[in-house]
Amino acid sequence: MNPESISHSISIVHPITLSHGLNAEVWDTDGNRYIDFVGGIGVLNLGHCNPAVVEAICTQATRLIHSAFNAAPHAPYLQLMERLSQFVPLSYPIAGMLTNSGAEAAENALKVARGATGKRAVIAFDGGFHGRTLATLNLNGKVAPYKQRVGDLPGPVYHLPYPSADNGVSCAEGLKALERLFSVELAVEDVAAFIIEPVQGEGGFLALDPTFAQALRRFCDSHGIVLIVDEIQSGFGRTGQRFAFSRLGIEPDLLLLAKSIAGGMPLGAVVGRRELLSALPKGGLGGTYSGNPIACAAALASLAQMSDDNLATWGERQEQALLARYSRWQAAGLSPFIGRLTGVGAMRGIELINPDGSPATAQLSALLDAARAQGLLLMPSGKARHIVRLLAPLTIEGKVLEEGLDILERCLAALR
Repeated sequence: MNPESISHSISIVHPITLSHGLNAEVWDTDGNRYIDFVGGIGVLNLGHCNPAVVEAICTQATRLIHSAFNAAPHAPYLQLMERLSQFVPLSYPIAGMLTNSGAEAAENALKVARGATGKRAVIAFDGGFHGRTLATLNLNGKVAPYKQRVGDLPGPVYHLPYPSADNGVSCAEGLKALERLFSVELAVEDVAAFIIEPVQGEGGFLALDPTFAQALRRFCDSHGIVLIVDEIQSGFGRTGQRFAFSRLGIEPDLLLLAKSIAGGMPLGAVVGRRELLSALPKGGLGGTYSGNPIACAAALASLAQMSDDNLATWGERQEQALLARYSRWQAAGLSPFIGRLTGVGAMRGIELINPDGSPATAQLSALLDAARAQGLLLMPSGKARHIVRLLAPLTIEGKVLEEGLDILERCLAALR
């Protein structure tokens, strides 16, 4: 499925056409029902057509659809930034700006870091994903398909191994690679920023080693380097807390937000230290559609539901269901292709590996097709596309969650 009017460079995971959805269920134009474990790739933590979000969108659409904030500020933008300053658990006073997407948030964070430090080099991590724009492409720790055929990319950008128990890279190995980088390739005084995900999304739901995160924070402090934490996919309750950086015992200088910030409306943000966000001259930040009033209203309605109690309850319920199933599958020897369970909280991935230890990419592709045929939508991840990432809405009903896991179980057992 790829009509001639749509670029063939857009890859389609599931060749269906959706017509409507509600919470964790969607229907296609042929009337087929699916349980959605994709969630718009982490956008729908509160589900499809969340009633409070829908009401906020409809109400705002009758009041003000658009005003370019740079030209004439509007109330929803001001209200949302005030709410975010309260919602993001940082110990210092914060400021920020709204964007249209996560990639745009990352782009603006790079501008801020360069403007504040007067330096250019940025260090990212293997397996990371920060967007598809030219600057963010260079940050991504993966070539195919994102960097192919696009030529030279904005830089300079360097990459380090991503230390995680989920990929077998230790904190010591990460620190050794860091030491080598600054002794062989790069002067530390030239570095503007590090950018890192506390849990990699596209990389396969790999959770960052807390000891490495704390060492990196100390390193940045000692050398005047900006630490950018990308919570575009891991934020807003996906790991059971507001943001995953809290699990690591660190605070970022700049925090990237998007995806589940606005219940499905296109919106992102960069928030962080006020002195950094004010480093560029007037007019250095902004955008015509950035912080659209309807998207801001949707975000305010989303945040109103994301109390710590709700996030903890939703995250724990989903996490416990996934852990119980995985343990049962392992104990029963459900499939020789089931590898590790990656990630934390409700942000989990199931690794598929061949008996020789190599990535079972073909089996994952077959799993996606088989699950869809039985009414379950799944999403691939990992460098070799061999890790199933599970992104069901946090608000999924228990019965629907179990139904989806039943389908996944049958399809895993049938892999050959």
